[in-house]
Order: sequence, then structure tokens, then C-alpha cells
Amino acid sequence: KYWTAISISISKYIISVSESTREDIVRHYPRASKKIHVVYHGYDKSRFNPDVSEDNVRRVRKRYKLGSNEYLLFLSTLKPSKNIIGLIKAFKLLVSSNKDLDTILVIAGKRGWMYKEIYKKVTDLKLGKKVVFTGFVDEKDKPALLKGAKVLISPSFWEGFGLHLLEAVACGTPVIVSRVASVPEVVGDAGVYVNPKSAESISSAIHSVLAMNEVEYDKLVKRGLLQAKKFSWEKATKETLNVLEAARK
Repeated sequence: KYWTAISISISKYIISVSESTREDIVRHYPRASKKIHVVYHGYDKSRFNPDVSEDNVRRVRKRYKLGSNEYLLFLSTLKPSKNIIGLIKAFKLLVSSNKDLDTILVIAGKRGWMYKEIYKKVTDLKLGKKVVFTGFVDEKDKPALLKGAKVLISPSFWEGFGLHLLEAVACGTPVIVSRVASVPEVVGDAGVYVNPKSAESISSAIHSVLAMNEVEYDKLVKRGLLQAKKFSWEKATKETLNVLEAARK
């Protein structure tokens, strides 16, 4: 609380990762409005792209014991702000209304605070055979894990930027996301948006993606690839350098 206020007060400029974060700062510290420069993150194009090999996808499937089933993917730290319990409830609705559904839900990421409630919810809803927890995912495995997924689902209550969303669409994997905070800035029209407070909304979005024909699905993939082209570390570097040079004057 105090360190942030002091840092903002004494800084000459502030670099924000999104317009949403900029608005959050200004809401709490109105005098900072003229100091803030938004510089979006980039992503590693050499790793996150549509050319991730099928051999690599198979290797990652084997390493994390995902079997051969089609899978939905959640990829982030396991903590309340990510709304994983809401996702699990939505998946239960999907399974209950589609008895022959072979698709599994993969929840990937390291354990954060209050993670035990997430595991308990899977047990309570009797989804043990349909949900796979991978635990921490090595950075070198992320591209293939994303590439192999039918869709990445991120029904977060808040995101400062959402780098995993950008990496997913760059790999050609559609995303289901909340219309909150910075997410629309990152995803644009390339995602399927949901109300994070409604399990029904999340479940309906998942069903809509699974029910898409090949043409519809490919259109969603292409929109994601086009959106990813708007972001790069080269662009972020130049914009950051401009702020640093201005600060020297």
C-alpha cells in the first residue's frame, strides 16, 4: 500500500502493461495520469507459433499423462482470482448435459494459495476421471501443451495482461476468456467471451466451440493468429526505450 504510493509519487514516468492497469493506477492515484505510458508485452515467436510439431505435442501428452483424448486447457497459477472453481462447475454442467463427452479438462499450473479448494471441488462433483491436474509446467513444454488443446479457457476475475492468452492464440489455439480488465486488449475479437461469475455462461461457450464445424473453428484460429501479430518484444523494446530516453531529459 505505502510502497506503491511512494514509488508512484517519486517516479518521473510509469510504464504500464495495459490500458486497464493504467486506469487502475489513475483511479487510486489521479495525479499519476500524465506520467503513465502503456507498453504491451510481446511473446517469443520462435516458440509460440502454429508450427509446433505433432511429435512435441505427443511428447507433452505422454509426460503429463493426458492420454489421447481431446482436451480443454486451463494454464496458470492455481489461485482464487483465476476462477478455477467456476470453470470446474461449468465443466460439470457440460459433462452432465453431454453424457457421451470424451473431452477432458486439463488444469495446468503450479499451486497457489487456497488451491486445496480446487481439488476438493473436483472430488465433490465426481469429476476425478475427467479432470487432470498436471502441476507445474516446464516452460519448454508450454507451446506443445497449448498447441495440443482444443481451446484454452481462462475465466479469470482479473488479469494484468494475460500473456498465456497471447501465447495460446499465437499457437493457433482458440481462447475462451472473461471480458474483464486487460483481456479484451490482448484478445481483441479473437476470443469467445464469457461472464466469469456464471458457470452457465462458461459452459455454453465451451459447448459452442466444441460444436463448431471445421470452417467455423478455423476462422477463430485465424483471428487469433492475426491478433498475435499486433504484439512483439521488438515493439515493446522500442516503446520502453522511448520512455527511458524521455526520462533522461
